[in-house]
Amino acid sequence: MNLTEHYDQLYKTSSEAIAAGKYVIDSEIKNESDSRFGITLLIRPNDEIKANIQHFINELKKVEPEQYFYPDSDIHITVMSIISCSTEFNLNQISPNEYIEVICRSLVDVNKIKIHYKGITASPSAIMIQGFPSDETLNNLRNRLRENFKNSGLQQSIDSRYEISTAHSTIMRFQDKLQNPEKLIETATKFRDYDFGEFEVKSIELVYNDWYQRKTTTRVLGDFGLR
Repeated sequence: MNLTEHYDQLYKTSSEAIAAGKYVIDSEIKNESDSRFGITLLIRPNDEIKANIQHFINELKKVEPEQYFYPDSDIHITVMSIISCSTEFNLNQISPNEYIEVICRSLVDVNKIKIHYKGITASPSAIMIQGFPSDETLNNLRNRLRENFKNSGLQQSIDSRYEISTAHSTIMRFQDKLQNPEKLIETATKFRDYDFGEFEVKSIELVYNDWYQRKTTTRVLGDFGLR
């Protein structure tokens, strides 16, 4: 996949839909009884990048203060959704150590992963930071994870929603009617090519998480340091 083309097309169609009022409100964000949980392998950006992202978030908040914004602690890149969030799943159904073993095997010979956060894109229900891996290391890791989990016999739902191939981070979701959709897109477009910085991935986390990766409900199951 050409990531630039993918992000560009996504932004074009989504920004036009949002500006026209054809956006999607996520009605579950405020639902305190939301019990959708899963397990995810993820990357967290460093503090410098998160500070740059918060600068963008502050600009969005000026336009749409009532929406849902990700705090620093929750910003992430999904490496692989191993078990998609569902009301049917809870941690008692699996042995985390078996998953850790498969991930360790998949990480053998994985060297540095670098991600460049440059520009923003959107979906009909969210604003996202565009992430660009510096090489094929992340894609190769994902393919290994797919293969190893498929052969493991462990419970998993990899690629059941869609085959992950991007490296974006969602930073804003629509939880209420937008006050000014056109102004929101105007503000977002100013950051369309903004350079949020590049970072080298120091570790990858396996977490038990809710749909929004809230720190308050997340349990770290494993932390895998990279060389």
